[in-house]
Amino acid sequence: MRHSLTLRIGPATFRIGSAWAQPIDQLKRLYADYPDVGSAIADFTVRLQPTSAVRRWVRPSIFITGDHGLADAAPMSLAHGLLAAEMGMNLQMALGWRRHLLLHASSVEKDGRVLVMTGESGSGKSTLAAQLGERGWRLMGDEFALLDLDSGAILPFPRLVSLKNKAIEVIAAEVPGARMGPLLGTTAKGDIRHMVPRADAVARMGEGGMPALLLFPRFGSGPAERPVGQGEVFMRLTQASTNYVALGEPAFAALTRFVAQVPARAIDFPSGDAAIAMVDRLWSEIA
Repeated sequence: MRHSLTLRIGPATFRIGSAWAQPIDQLKRLYADYPDVGSAIADFTVRLQPTSAVRRWVRPSIFITGDHGLADAAPMSLAHGLLAAEMGMNLQMALGWRRHLLLHASSVEKDGRVLVMTGESGSGKSTLAAQLGERGWRLMGDEFALLDLDSGAILPFPRLVSLKNKAIEVIAAEVPGARMGPLLGTTAKGDIRHMVPRADAVARMGEGGMPALLLFPRFGSGPAERPVGQGEVFMRLTQASTNYVALGEPAFAALTRFVAQVPARAIDFPSGDAAIAMVDRLWSEIA
């Protein structure tokens, strides 16, 4: 396509092409500190193309496609082109990645050990991961945690962190403006703004770590905490994986080992500060 960019994020390489310059220019700014892999062979291709010839110029409308796509996906406005590119990369990973077990989860690392957090949209896991990443932890990923099928390690996938609605103000108060993307208003999920991970998270995105704690966070009540049994953990993680069924027996073995070895807690919290205090206490208990 006329405008394009090749990105490597963790173990995956993407080539994003667009009929318009704007989304690619925004990606180039926000991913400026990521490795220069312009000549690399991409694992996946993402294409942002107009829904019709007219829609390239008149009320531009983006259809997201690529190596993997959804035929009935709703088109997006050019104003949300950055979001379309990020969603396109998500889609390729969710439908096509087979090297690791994908968990829809955030992950952060400290002292070589990894905290994994998973939950439904709006549970607060992305905001909590972003806050921890500014307070002495290394942000490893917001959208996917990659579980190695053989070693059991969690591998980094430090994409831009997608912040929504009230979380935008919370994180923008802690992060320099240069690391914040444009405000994308009136999306299907409300207001969205992307945050660039810290430089150390990008520089160390080839370094994984062993999982030490799994949390199921939930924002809006509490504070409260409860242990989560292995049966419930296994069921919830299979539901949180986009490629568990496709990977078959190796995924079952890897997830069984993860569930047996990693303690799990569900936490309810009324604020980010309360959540961080709970994480610090739980982390000290397993040290």
